[in-house]
Amino acid sequence: MTFENTVSTASNGRGWTIGLWVGQIALAGMFGMSGYMHAFTPVEALAQMGMGWTLDAPLALVRFIGFAELAGAIGVLLPALTRILPLLTPLAALGFSVIQALAIGVHLSRGEFTVVPMNLVLLAIALFVAWGRTRKAPLAPRA
Repeated sequence: MTFENTVSTASNGRGWTIGLWVGQIALAGMFGMSGYMHAFTPVEALAQMGMGWTLDAPLALVRFIGFAELAGAIGVLLPALTRILPLLTPLAALGFSVIQALAIGVHLSRGEFTVVPMNLVLLAIALFVAWGRTRKAPLAPRA
């Protein structure tokens, strides 16, 4: 292996790592905010913010989704940062993928087509992080 190949391989690996960290931070930020709102904001206020589905869903489901999003926001970052059980990071991203797939179904069934593009973007980022942290740039556990 020549020096040029070594440098190229190292820079490619660094690009994947940076891209995955950006994705993880974006997911943690978006789902952290969303989770906080779903977990602690009254459903009437959520409906006024454009989340009309919360009025039709049981309150326990809205709160469960909120706490699941908060747990995922922690799970997509903390294990990767500490290198303690880093396998939880792609699992959290996979959980976000499930949440987004279900959200897309709900929004399409309600005719709320304007929010589906954001759901698709979040789904793509979550799948990218889940794939990247298992296949392209997995994190090694702390020794």
